[in-house]
Amino acid sequence: MFDRRRFIAGAALAGLAAPAVLRAEGGLFRDFPFSLGVASGDPTSDGFVIWTRLAPEPMAPHGGMPPASLPVEWEVASDGGFRDVVARGTALARPELAHSVHVEVAGLQPDRPYYYRFTAAGERSLRGRARTLPRVGARVDALKFGVCGCQHFESGFFGAYRHLAREELAFVYHYGDFIYEYSQDYLFDTGLPTRPVRTNARRGLIDLSDFRAAYAQQLGDIDLQAARSVHLFLSSFDDHEIRNDWVSDIDNWKMGLDGNDPAAPPPEVFMLRKQAAMQAWYEHMPVRRSMLPLGGMVALNRELRYGDLMSMQLLDTRQYRSDQPCGDGFKPACAGVFDKQAQVLGKAQEEWLAENLDEGGATWNAIAQQVTMMSLDRRRYDDEKEKIVNLDSWAGYEAPRERMLARLGGVKNAVVLTGDEHQNFCGDLVRQDKVVGAEFVGTSISSGGDGSDRRPGTDRFLANNPELKFANDQRGYLVCDVTRDAWQTHFMVVDKVTTPVNTLSKRATGVVENGTPGIRMA
Repeated sequence: MFDRRRFIAGAALAGLAAPAVLRAEGGLFRDFPFSLGVASGDPTSDGFVIWTRLAPEPMAPHGGMPPASLPVEWEVASDGGFRDVVARGTALARPELAHSVHVEVAGLQPDRPYYYRFTAAGERSLRGRARTLPRVGARVDALKFGVCGCQHFESGFFGAYRHLAREELAFVYHYGDFIYEYSQDYLFDTGLPTRPVRTNARRGLIDLSDFRAAYAQQLGDIDLQAARSVHLFLSSFDDHEIRNDWVSDIDNWKMGLDGNDPAAPPPEVFMLRKQAAMQAWYEHMPVRRSMLPLGGMVALNRELRYGDLMSMQLLDTRQYRSDQPCGDGFKPACAGVFDKQAQVLGKAQEEWLAENLDEGGATWNAIAQQVTMMSLDRRRYDDEKEKIVNLDSWAGYEAPRERMLARLGGVKNAVVLTGDEHQNFCGDLVRQDKVVGAEFVGTSISSGGDGSDRRPGTDRFLANNPELKFANDQRGYLVCDVTRDAWQTHFMVVDKVTTPVNTLSKRATGVVENGTPGIRMA
């Protein structure tokens, strides 16, 4: 805990003029204030965001900090020893934002690595590393980046992040489910209950203090800290940052009552939870001030351009979506699936996406988003007679899905990057028997436990969906290796997550050739 008596003595000696701001010397923290690590994100050709949060006791109220602002010094250098400091300044860690700091660094050179660190009250953070983007339109011949997400703390350890930290990557796209809003209490292994690998500090998240505690516990994981310290992250969110399967202002966790749960909160009450959840998400992500929540809403969608090689559109498939049809879940399609008024992105985001895709100028057009775009038949067993679809994916919204596929058919080299499924697969995006793009779906870091190479019924799953090229049920991440000639996505998997240390391997590679929209397996 922050030692108040030592602080008061130090403040008196320093002769503070403004009591709301702490300007004391070192030695004020009972424990290391940078316990949640450092991170960087949202790069441009001349800068990026650097992040940290002061939390000497991360699981204590307010992270062990007093209700006052504290100045935090920051430095960016061209070398790891900080002999050539190219930018520096001071930011205020404010209690209203959990003493988090988001510094938008600018004025740097394009396409080169930098190092950064923070200092507060004489304490210094660990060193982070970030890299600026090439100039927009500059010729670029190669890019390698990572894709990951879905990390349930109780389901397993985050050893995959240790491996990700060792990859040489320009950045990492995180597709969401950074935290989970519930405790599993028990897992089931071959039908028998087992204890979770680790235990959440809170069984269920409701208010701001709950969500802050969840992020603090999650970010205490040293493997996650390792990956965030060496790679820029493009941060997104999906459903579990708030509530399973939420969309818009609707809490869709039906508690098994098929949409008729009288305890489900009305929209105005659910929005209170969403507002708290989105504030906590912002406080712990390396994102720009433009993503500070306003009324519980975050301006999540944005564009990244990597020279002339790739443009990436980061989409939001939760905040503007219509309610899931047919009561949600995995089940046969009902009439609501074909509702022409249904939305996934919302009208404004669709128009924004169309403008960016029409602009062109890049060899590859990437769409980074959260839920599967392929309309897949989910049947795996012989007693399942009627086609089953995932109603929380684009398959539950045929009208907006048709508009999206038509849009992708009008651009070259469209590649969609997706999460949410807790399994690896990839396949062709098909509209009216024509392949218009490729989709790579990444597995989880830990959600789902150890998994196996193939889920039961995978042979039938693949046979029912000829557009699918590959399916796998292990944990891990994706590495996208992009050149002017081809896009390769490597499915990197770990053997287990129920132990802190695991073994990494490359399970498969999907390839898209420049000018040929379909995927082939290497």
